[in-house]
Amino acid sequence: MTDLTGKTVVITGASRGIGAAAARTFAQAGANVALLARSEAPIAELAGEIGPQAVAIPCDVSRFWEVAGALEKVMSAFGRIDVLINNAGVLKPIAGLAEADPEEWGHVIDINIKGVFNGMRAAIPVMEAAGGGTILTVSSGAAHNALEGWSAYCASKAGAAMLTRSAHLEYADKGLRVMGMSPGTVATQMQRDIKASGVNAVSELEWEDHIPPEWPAKLLLWMCGPQADAHLGEELSLRSEELRRTIGVIA
Repeated sequence: MTDLTGKTVVITGASRGIGAAAARTFAQAGANVALLARSEAPIAELAGEIGPQAVAIPCDVSRFWEVAGALEKVMSAFGRIDVLINNAGVLKPIAGLAEADPEEWGHVIDINIKGVFNGMRAAIPVMEAAGGGTILTVSSGAAHNALEGWSAYCASKAGAAMLTRSAHLEYADKGLRVMGMSPGTVATQMQRDIKASGVNAVSELEWEDHIPPEWPAKLLLWMCGPQADAHLGEELSLRSEELRRTIGVIA
């Protein structure tokens, strides 16, 4: 396991799913963890479970001033930011382009693209001043393949993937390690929503077809170590059996 003792990790969308699993995984690796999410009660409960190395900071990632304010609180609490995990993301509306509610469609963009930009924009100056840092963004296979009813999600994840490439291009020579992580389908509430929609092939998958959120959490931790340096600027896919073996989730 990558040792992050004394390091500070900021996780957006930390209230459940991959974000909550990552919080536990990084805390077990010795890191201080800052839990950001719109839902105040779940992150407060999770921070209480983890203990004094965790802080819960309510934050809407679509609003830059909230993200910047949250990172200021992280600096006050722990004095440093070593890792940012852009995990917050939404899927709905699941609807055809001609039927999608424009406000709901735009909300996906606000969270999934602007939220990633806001995190990068707030964290990069802090990391650059400190001489380096790691920024990991949770992507999706939907970034590369159009799926019926998912135009907002696919477009937003494609945009987030390009932000990863842009940040790597601009800041790799300034000590920043920037990568994306595509987990595949994960057993979270999002998959329950997809199943209920009955739209496209993903909704036809069974619950046991999905991987547990602890798997992408372990990959995110692995990506913080030097063993991942060969993949800087890239998007790693957890659909890869070789990668699954490398991080120890399958034999």
